[in-house]
Amino acid sequence: MVTEKTLLLGLDISTTGAKALLVDETGAVVSAFSTPLTLSTPHPLWSEQDPAEWWTSMVQSIRQTIEKTGVSGDAIDAIGLTGQMHGLVLLDDSGGVLRPAILWNDQRTASQCDDIRKRMGKDRLIQITGNDALTGFTAPKILWVRENEPDVYNRVRHILLPKDYIRYRLTEEYATDRAGGAGTLLFDIAQRSWSDEVLNSLDISPDWLPPTHEGPQITGRITTTTAAKTGLAVGTPVVAGGSDQAAQAVGSGVTRPGIVGLTLGTSGVVFASTDRAVIEPEGRLHAFCHAIPGRWHLMGVMLSAAGSLQWYRDTLAPGTEFEDLIETARDIPLGSDGLLFLPYLTGERTPHPDPLARGAFIGLTSRHTQAHMTRSVLEGVAFGLRDGFELLRSAGLGEFSQVRVSGGGAKSSLWRQILADVFNMELVTVNTTEGAAYGAALLAGVGAGVWSSVDRAVEATVTVTGSTRPRGTNVAEYQRIYDVYRQLYPALKQTFSQLV
Repeated sequence: MVTEKTLLLGLDISTTGAKALLVDETGAVVSAFSTPLTLSTPHPLWSEQDPAEWWTSMVQSIRQTIEKTGVSGDAIDAIGLTGQMHGLVLLDDSGGVLRPAILWNDQRTASQCDDIRKRMGKDRLIQITGNDALTGFTAPKILWVRENEPDVYNRVRHILLPKDYIRYRLTEEYATDRAGGAGTLLFDIAQRSWSDEVLNSLDISPDWLPPTHEGPQITGRITTTTAAKTGLAVGTPVVAGGSDQAAQAVGSGVTRPGIVGLTLGTSGVVFASTDRAVIEPEGRLHAFCHAIPGRWHLMGVMLSAAGSLQWYRDTLAPGTEFEDLIETARDIPLGSDGLLFLPYLTGERTPHPDPLARGAFIGLTSRHTQAHMTRSVLEGVAFGLRDGFELLRSAGLGEFSQVRVSGGGAKSSLWRQILADVFNMELVTVNTTEGAAYGAALLAGVGAGVWSSVDRAVEATVTVTGSTRPRGTNVAEYQRIYDVYRQLYPALKQTFSQLV
């Protein structure tokens, strides 16, 4: 039984689950519980979820997490929120949900993105919001509802992000964090506020948007109704929190300039904190506010990172354990004897925002074995992620002292070594493995006064557990191969467009 400790609750609404995580003041995880969520695809390219299911699932996760600790809800000092970015939740004047939430990975809004560029001008849009109009963002979803579901649109009074719907159910307050707000394409990221110019251009009412707050700021408190449902105590403060990537960065200590976060999951995310609003002029990197007051971040997203290895295993080596599959590549020479892999299995976002980009093995000969193909997948993903690092450098961020790597792919020592050699940077692992929910709990602790700042929270809880350094003999050879890799997409782009 846990007693007489400071307890902080991180809540995460991801695409796949509603997670509750309880952390103490040392950063130790006390308990956690996740309830699976269902995903709806009523039409091709559509992706939706029911906010009511988010809420019932989160209630279950909260109750289970509290019960596992053996303490009452009043032992929890503060709550932080995080969750999937960009999703659109529409509410009426009484807070009722008007339609299923349209999610970050929904692809129906290509024409609305074109409309936004026409209304704003692409360059001006990027200058204000830090981003080009992409189907994943919230703004084009709003325009789609206006054009296709006018009866719904005419009843809209509140627009929220997924985690902010959970906030509303917890506190009966409408609010969002500035990291999440920056992911809507309605934000002036330099000013850290909603953009009047964008809202006017798109004819979206500013009255529908919630007040914005820095990540550790208190946005509301647990209501009597919520307390009865969840087991939390009435009046427990709920802080703004952050979007999933920003909270993940807090939870892994990617909070200061010079340290880069690398998430090697299904997708690959390269994340760099900045102390000013840095915008990549062509919008090839996403520029957002950080969950940390007065900081921003640039982010590159590769759509099929560990997802490439997943596809490869399931298609060509079904039933093989990942560890066994990767181990066969250990004895294959660097460069896979001239075999290259393009990891664009689901199109690409960074550095090539091209939904028609395709994956490919290039250079196959009769001497290549499955082990060669395995290593070329690992190397191809590393080259694709390096593209993101190169964009960070070209945006003026300079050199980086360290890469903090997380995600399922980071478990492989061989893959970590390939990444370190391709990047020519030290890769480190950290003690925190609970992702965005952990960062949300740390933000809650700052809001509750457990730590004086996010930096202090990270210093107190996040430690380096391992290091992989580049091998000088490998760095130069990988540089040569990377130069060849960078020629492949330009050479094949026209071919890709003809394969639709």
